[in-house]
Amino acid sequence: MRIDWFGRPRKAAPVTEFFIPELCEAQALFVLVVLAELLVMVLVLSEPMNPGFNWMRLALTSLFVQWIVLLSAALLCALRPALARLDAGLAGALSCLIVVLLTLAGTAVTDYYQLGGTAPASGEVNRYLRHGLIGLIMSALLLRYFYLQSQWRKQQQAELGARLEALQARIRPHFLFNSLNSIASLVVIDPLKAEQAVLDLSDLFRASLGKPGSVVRWSDELALAKGYLRIEQYRLGERLQLDWRINTIPDDLPIPQLTLQPLLENALIHGVAPRIEGGVVSVEADYIGGEFILCISNPYDEAYVQRASGGTHQALSNIGARLAALFGPRASLSVDRRDGRHFTCLRYPCARLTQESSAI
Repeated sequence: MRIDWFGRPRKAAPVTEFFIPELCEAQALFVLVVLAELLVMVLVLSEPMNPGFNWMRLALTSLFVQWIVLLSAALLCALRPALARLDAGLAGALSCLIVVLLTLAGTAVTDYYQLGGTAPASGEVNRYLRHGLIGLIMSALLLRYFYLQSQWRKQQQAELGARLEALQARIRPHFLFNSLNSIASLVVIDPLKAEQAVLDLSDLFRASLGKPGSVVRWSDELALAKGYLRIEQYRLGERLQLDWRINTIPDDLPIPQLTLQPLLENALIHGVAPRIEGGVVSVEADYIGGEFILCISNPYDEAYVQRASGGTHQALSNIGARLAALFGPRASLSVDRRDGRHFTCLRYPCARLTQESSAI
């Protein structure tokens, strides 16, 4: 068992959190090849300038450096699971040692086959020392970059988790108190419906206590929203009418938990509750080309809106922040008013099958 400086057991970092990336992936290899070629240009240009540029020297140096880079990437990729179980400092030192040894081995091969031409014996040791130092410096700089990038990603994930938790905490009382008011109006009128409303509310509250930033199945989010609507239906009666257009949405499509319910709550408070005649709340959803689109509309009248409660004004900003945090810059939340109706639409790219956001 490994221990730290304070004598406590030290846990190995999971491979997914290891600071050295997967160097076998195409993107990582491309970056390494480009950086290696830049190093070649620096090495060739740093030599004394001749009347004519030595293209053969450039080609041979490029071949030598690229082989060292590719062999180092392949070996570090194969040893990555073992290195991830070590302390970051020790893993970095071993990685640098591997690169230096491969560099010295490559130098020996070129000398043996005289690929770089015949070199004087007096400069042989200096050449090995020079190549070894270059390999050590470049690998140390690159590994330091990987480490700082890994620490930055961890910091970003921690900040994102804290932000999502804060947003979730603001949402919990947001729908809870409004739902309790609806239940209170049912206790005397219809105890059985009040009991069912309490069960629906318990499902809502259980969802609000979930992990911040949780992503759930569309079918689960839809069932949760319909439970909320039952609570409001008891209070509003025939004044609340619903128009569902969601037949094309896969049940396993991912959606941030407690997204649909706050949007419906906004529609009821600002579009249905203030109107004596009530109104129709329309829910339209579609999944096209890997993008989920959800639009909720309700009647809109300026006179009625001014009389509506302002208890849910922060819901839209909360949902927009969660979408941006979980699905990136392509996620959006828009508001529009036309033809006497208020439209709230969100869209974001997503794959089928629910999974936790990688940012958490």
